[in-house]
Amino acid sequence: MYFLLFSVLTCLSTCHCLTEKDEKNENHCGLLKQLLESSSLSVEIKKKGFHREVVTTVELSPDVLSGVRVLLLHTWPRGVYLDPYQLASLSDQSDWQILLDSAIDLEVRAHKTSGFVTYVYPTADGPTPRLLKVTIPIHGRYHEPSFDGKTFTSVDIEPPELLLRTEKCTQLNNFELHTVVDAPCTPDNSSTCLWVKLQHQQERGPVGLQFPVGDGSLVTPVCAGTLLVTMICGVTLSKYMWKHRIIKQ
Repeated sequence: MYFLLFSVLTCLSTCHCLTEKDEKNENHCGLLKQLLESSSLSVEIKKKGFHREVVTTVELSPDVLSGVRVLLLHTWPRGVYLDPYQLASLSDQSDWQILLDSAIDLEVRAHKTSGFVTYVYPTADGPTPRLLKVTIPIHGRYHEPSFDGKTFTSVDIEPPELLLRTEKCTQLNNFELHTVVDAPCTPDNSSTCLWVKLQHQQERGPVGLQFPVGDGSLVTPVCAGTLLVTMICGVTLSKYMWKHRIIKQ
């Protein structure tokens, strides 16, 4: 009798704990949905020439959920590159960290490389602030010369994807209007987590950057002129050395 009563009480206690846990999970997921709907992202390009800065500003809801983590997913075109050594120095001086999905060759030309992805974690430790601003320096690659008279080429910089997650919300299958993606949990890339992507992040599309390119129609004249000048200098130098040797004799 006592054993049966004890079993019933244990079962009721377990059910109560699970129900309370589910209610808390649903509450956190609901707050995360509100955060996704009220957050905004904007991108600004600073500086000119081959060396630019991409400034990303994220404005979260005033009621920032405790324990929310933010991730900026950048997909970069092959026309630009990031300097890993410069990024390492900036990460030590800033409150964000960055993870590259592949090695970057700083010297290769644009047409011989491909795009890459970076994961930027604005807040490594501590609570997430309402306003986040991340400045990433980018550099333009050298492009193939143009044979149609163009002196500049355009490179489109897509705005990053804003991803959010919280460990207190585990039922991400309820986010029908938002996309759930798999991405590294931390810059250490030791494990992956499920992140919820913010939809309709900004109204405007990609930002176009203009980089100068060489004139392909001048390749033949320049090569011919260089060869001619080299030959003239060689003949002149040879005549001088021959004349100088005769005078010495």
